[in-house]
Amino acid sequence: MVLKRVGVWSAARMIGALYASIGLLVGIFLAVFSSMFAGLLASQEGGMPAGMGMIFGVGAIFILPIFYGVLGLIGGAIWAAFYNLFAGFVGGIELQLE
Repeated sequence: MVLKRVGVWSAARMIGALYASIGLLVGIFLAVFSSMFAGLLASQEGGMPAGMGMIFGVGAIFILPIFYGVLGLIGGAIWAAFYNLFAGFVGGIELQLE
């Protein structure tokens, strides 16, 4: 079997969902670390205000999945379209299924 064509929209949705889940994990880690180090940054002279690190960290949990998901959706659509274009020239990917 040879994979000759990929559904652009279905590939874009799948990659967008995968990237959104990665963005959620990155956002959680960023929230944890920014909350841990918020006091350290606030205690230094000229540092950020005390609650700013926590606000930044919690905001990352909401913003990063959306940002990563949108970029994954766009990137997935572009790569699927390129795959379809080049599969016409070189024949696609050979698959062995049971």
